[in-house]
Amino acid sequence: MRMTGTERRQQLVTVARELFAEKGFDGTSVEEIAHRANVSKPVVYEHFGGKEGIYAVVVDRETQLLLDRMVSTLHGGHPRVMLEQAAVALLSYVEDSHDGFRILVRDSPVASSTGTFSTLLNDIASQVEHILAQQFAARGYDEKLAALYAQALVGMVALTGQWWLDARKPKRDEVAAHLVNLAWNGLSHLEHKPRRRLD
Repeated sequence: MRMTGTERRQQLVTVARELFAEKGFDGTSVEEIAHRANVSKPVVYEHFGGKEGIYAVVVDRETQLLLDRMVSTLHGGHPRVMLEQAAVALLSYVEDSHDGFRILVRDSPVASSTGTFSTLLNDIASQVEHILAQQFAARGYDEKLAALYAQALVGMVALTGQWWLDARKPKRDEVAAHLVNLAWNGLSHLEHKPRRRLD
């Protein structure tokens, strides 16, 4: 049965996603994508213009999926609960979409409309920053520092997610609990004007 253009495009994206996760951008060729999809190379070029085009689509879709999942957890409730929800959201994405996460954490050789993994983390951090700024203001801390703390928190969770992608132990909720333990117990006793303690 012949596929529609939309169905063929989706099939090619699915196949390319699998290959990029397995072999990376450089290790994947248009020939492999076409062969695995059981089409000729010109079909891939017709839909995406080449490997860079299909890679950009794969990265954009994964980026949007992760960003939507993270941002949807950051509304209302106690800040510690939101931190837990954000950690679980990222770790759930790693667990449910490990191929997509592998693609995102590699250095992107192609500019996409959403950008690289570091750009994605900045997008998530800006959402966290907004929430932290409110909490800082309510507790008498300098709101201008919310951006710094947001980057630190998101970076901590993202790097742990990269490690956990391969380790897979302990279980997701336990990893999230330890992340929150470190972040929250540190955040709950913040000094208003921290200074380095030199020897």
